[in-house]
Amino acid sequence: MRVVIAGVAGVGKSTVLKSVEKLTSYDIINFGTLMFEMAKEIKLVDSRDEIRKLSVDTQINLQKKAASAIGKIEDVIIDTHMAIKGPRGFLPGLPEWVVRELKVSAFFLLEAEPEEIRKRRNNDPSRTRDEETIEDITTHQSVNRSFAVSYSVYTGATVSFINNLPGLADQVAEKIVERLSK
Repeated sequence: MRVVIAGVAGVGKSTVLKSVEKLTSYDIINFGTLMFEMAKEIKLVDSRDEIRKLSVDTQINLQKKAASAIGKIEDVIIDTHMAIKGPRGFLPGLPEWVVRELKVSAFFLLEAEPEEIRKRRNNDPSRTRDEETIEDITTHQSVNRSFAVSYSVYTGATVSFINNLPGLADQVAEKIVERLSK
């Protein structure tokens, strides 16, 4: 089974996925990291945060290559984004050609209060992010919901919206694993 766990940057995906990894035998692959490795190999970018600033066509080609590689793996959790905010607007993180290749069974969209997300981003020196207002984060989460439902309509996969409250990553992970076992 292939499962997607997504959310805006700073929602706590990485923390939740560390807990999920301890509770399952699924491989966990970060879609963006795979795209970054592919882009870096052909000298398109030096940092992962530069990917969203590449041309849309280049991002699409990287998405196709990454989806093809992940589509060959069984029992995988894909850490990704429903929507990528770039200079020209929102780009689907999982357009039709990607979800077709991946054959996703379930989507989990992690959400949190925008103020909490901004706080988490500000405390993460490992990434270079654009400054976003609370309204920007709220809009991005709303777009994510719309995209998740759209992906579900296309794939027939279930969608779960999960609130990732501060300090409860282990409980969120348990909820995800419980739903995977049903």
